[in-house]
Amino acid sequence: MKRLAALAALALTLPGCGLKPLYANGSAGPVAASLSQIEVAPIEGRAGWLVSNALRDRLVPNGAPQYRLDVRLDDKIAGLGVRRDDSVTRERRTLRARYQLVNLADGSILVDSTAGSDAGIDVVRSEYATIAAENTAMERLATIVADQITARLALYAQRRAPPAP
Repeated sequence: MKRLAALAALALTLPGCGLKPLYANGSAGPVAASLSQIEVAPIEGRAGWLVSNALRDRLVPNGAPQYRLDVRLDDKIAGLGVRRDDSVTRERRTLRARYQLVNLADGSILVDSTAGSDAGIDVVRSEYATIAAENTAMERLATIVADQITARLALYAQRRAPPAP
């Protein structure tokens, strides 16, 4: 009974903490509406294809776009561990994105930021297994970078949204 009372008291204090749900009102909310007005410009390369597909999955268009998202990627693989015969045993794949949210009405840049992540890859004797691990890492990194970009754009949309009555 004491735990229930403590939880009830804690629940009453939460509205005063100043936290607001990012996606309030679901797809009808101001953040989701803003995100649905963003078109993703083509991104070069295989990594670009993966990132743009992940972004399009998150920024579902609805009507004529008002904004364009321009993304430039930097994909690198660096060897870390070395055997006695100078062959690499470990790699780090790094994917960095510089992105800009452009207002299509006047060409102004509303958001200019970066996102990125990296993944470790074990290099094994099988070349096929190593290539498969590199590709899997790229797919995972593309998803992570797309999530970071979407989260930052959602925060920007929330800050720009008119206050709720």
